[in-house]
Amino acid sequence: MQADRIADRRIIAVSGADREEFLQGLVTNDVKRLSQGLVYAALLTPQGKYLADFMLVPAGDEILIDVQENLADGLMKRLTLYKLRSKVVLEDRDTPVWRGLGDAPDGAFADPRDASLGWRFYGALDADPLDADWDALRVAACVPESGIELIPDDSYILETGFERLSGVDFRKGCYVGQEVTARMKHKTELRKGLVRVPVEGAAPAGTAIEVDGKPAGTLFTQAGGHGLAYLRFDRAKPGMTAGGATVQPPEQ
Repeated sequence: MQADRIADRRIIAVSGADREEFLQGLVTNDVKRLSQGLVYAALLTPQGKYLADFMLVPAGDEILIDVQENLADGLMKRLTLYKLRSKVVLEDRDTPVWRGLGDAPDGAFADPRDASLGWRFYGALDADPLDADWDALRVAACVPESGIELIPDDSYILETGFERLSGVDFRKGCYVGQEVTARMKHKTELRKGLVRVPVEGAAPAGTAIEVDGKPAGTLFTQAGGHGLAYLRFDRAKPGMTAGGATVQPPEQ
């Protein structure tokens, strides 16, 4: 078996009688979906901006939160703040996180964002390195990553594809930031968003995209002649530039 251990992940275990109700009132997705496997979700500010995204993992009498290492401390502080009198215990766990493609070991879960991202496994695993190009897979599936395409206190999840990636539920009821997110869904047409674009050349992630001397967006991760770009749709046109790279509009 081949798999890659994800070094920059941390596990927060949520236990206690109120664990499901507690998370249900905070995160963007329906915690009840844990009966079907992993749940991809985010925690937002009250103003609807992204703070952290993570996988919720069913684990018997606990719910595990699989979150990027550099977001974990902030997420733990927020969860502790919201806990109040809930019967909930929050603990850090030293649990290895693995991902792989193809045949999955017993106990693995399919990545809910896109089938091309394979599976995730939590715990000890005897596996040879897979050494997959995960950035190329993300670009192909237009999947953002925190700290690159997802910017805490800045990004809006609908502009970064959370609905397409099964990361938000519009029928589950209230959660932090729900009002702004629902308004963006039902009352406005998105004018900006994360898209996959053809790229000739290369530029550092975060390079501004320009067209006709005007800002048109930002170019992020690139692989295989394509990149993830946060674009203003009204300015997307052939011949956009990002540093020394040429950026074309998203393919229809």
